[in-house]
Amino acid sequence: MSVLDSKIPEGPRAEKWTRHKGNIKLVAPHNKRKLDILVVGTGLAGASAAASLAELGYNVKTFTFHDSPRRAHSIAAQGGINAAKNYRNDGDSVHRLFYDTIKGGDFRAREANVHRLAEVSGNIIDQCVAQGVPFAREYGGLLTTRSFGGTQVSRTLYARGQTGQQLLLGAYSALNKGIHSGQIKSYTKTELLDVVVIDGVCRGIVVRDLVTGKLESHFGHAVLLCTGGYGNAYYLSTNAKNSNVTAAWRAHKRGAFFANPSFVQVHPTCIPVSGDYQSKLTLMSESLRNDGRVWVPKTPGDKRHPNQIPEEERDYYLERIYPAFGNLVPRDVASRNAKYQCDEGKGVGESGLAVYLDFRDAIKHFGRPTIEARYGNLFDMYKKITDEDPYEVPMRIYPAVHYTMGGLWVDYNLMTTIPGLFALGEANFSDHGANRLGASALMQGLADGYFVIPYTIGEYLAGISFTKTPTDHPAFKTVETEANQRLERLLSIKGSLTVDEIHRRSGKILWDNCGITRNKADLAKALDEYRAMRELFWKEVNIQGSSQDLNQSLEKANRLADFLELGELMIQDALHREESCGCHLREEYMSPEGEAVRNDDAFCYAAAWEHKADGGWNLHKEHLKFENVKLVQRSYK
Repeated sequence: MSVLDSKIPEGPRAEKWTRHKGNIKLVAPHNKRKLDILVVGTGLAGASAAASLAELGYNVKTFTFHDSPRRAHSIAAQGGINAAKNYRNDGDSVHRLFYDTIKGGDFRAREANVHRLAEVSGNIIDQCVAQGVPFAREYGGLLTTRSFGGTQVSRTLYARGQTGQQLLLGAYSALNKGIHSGQIKSYTKTELLDVVVIDGVCRGIVVRDLVTGKLESHFGHAVLLCTGGYGNAYYLSTNAKNSNVTAAWRAHKRGAFFANPSFVQVHPTCIPVSGDYQSKLTLMSESLRNDGRVWVPKTPGDKRHPNQIPEEERDYYLERIYPAFGNLVPRDVASRNAKYQCDEGKGVGESGLAVYLDFRDAIKHFGRPTIEARYGNLFDMYKKITDEDPYEVPMRIYPAVHYTMGGLWVDYNLMTTIPGLFALGEANFSDHGANRLGASALMQGLADGYFVIPYTIGEYLAGISFTKTPTDHPAFKTVETEANQRLERLLSIKGSLTVDEIHRRSGKILWDNCGITRNKADLAKALDEYRAMRELFWKEVNIQGSSQDLNQSLEKANRLADFLELGELMIQDALHREESCGCHLREEYMSPEGEAVRNDDAFCYAAAWEHKADGGWNLHKEHLKFENVKLVQRSYK
């Protein structure tokens, strides 16, 4: 086991990023034209990185399995983006954003990375406004903000309930500028199957054209993975159905360490499951908790219509337990408490696995037009899905898998343990710790793409040869052959189960045992069950068609094979961490009130797992040093 070097710059916390930028190696403009950069994924992190690097003069190729870059899952982030602008003069600052994020992640993130994120947050807003992103504004024209969980200031900027979509359109317009100028070459309907490593250095990727089935290799002096998270390992999640872990996982198996895989965020504000064969879940933005009040009936088993339950018989449990933050506690806290209420028999709806999110008081206080202006599209979406009018009846919500804090381990420059291979946004582990505060995903993706990687990639590129490796090199051909053999093996099984049947079963094992709460006995049992599920997959999956044309069943099977390996590591990581922190609640390590209790003496580190050639993993640790904040048990009371 080694101790990882995160390459955090020396000096005071507030000066690290500025000093680093001032001393970082540079690539001269005439040399940037000689360098090829491959960007995999075109969501906020990928699109902003590709546009920024192309503007600097690098030759960029982008790859997405969508038919257009703007269909990336970033559009689903509805509620807003954080920034330390202090427009409301309510006490916000870079330091407060930094501290709220560190605390929200339960002190399991790097100080230096989080402070950098807070520092550049204001620049992100300026960039997006310049691109024409239509942020909501006050009457006088200034940008307005609203509150999100885990903070006591109002720092979240938003565009109604479509913030992610509008930010992605801004990044997409910048990306299109590069495509139009020829500085960026865009590959759509193209999926990464593997990365190519030569003499320990990443030299390119192997991709598959999803329409023709053709495999193709691409060389790059650097490869950026901006491919999002792995929440779909659980089958049911708020992620788009095609979101997957394949790019990150194939990189992991080529030598990139995977950090904190069990740190998975469960979002408290999701439309509950409605049937056994539901394919995905729909998120209702956390912004709704600004004006909506969360409650359950005080009496277990009370099945009356919510409008018939009088005020004195309602338990506004978040306001009762956490008076300082109320309904705006962090997501992990809100999710656990919703589960506790349902476990006690106070859950609502037919399944009993839901709580109410009620806007009655907000509508009475502000008026319906104001609530419509703030959340209209979200209310319309809820009504279309449930056939219930949230203006008249409280919404029903329940926690669901949403975001993954784990991911490829990266250093301060966003480079993985494979030289030349970088990971940005949700694909890396770096900025959120054990829990992510709301409205910080968009912030991290754009920070990495617009303001971090354009500097830090130069540190690597300035020290390498500009020589290009031809894609007929034996290493590329070997990886192509291995990728093709894998696809043909999947097609040859001809079992009796569909991909979705196996995915649904394996996902339930993860959710039941490695979800909102976990314990040693259940995790150990789940490990055996999950391994058996992987064996079942390789014996009984049935995929029709061929690899030489459009075959979505083959796509899903190829991705599920990676999920089935990742899931085992997620369970092992959860077993290994004998503490509770943030989203990762081990029932053996919690206070009598049900709050997470950390073990800082033994587990104040990022767990980075190295894949072994013969299967299994070696653990490496990046010890987290807190020089500017005090390690305390979180309290939102």
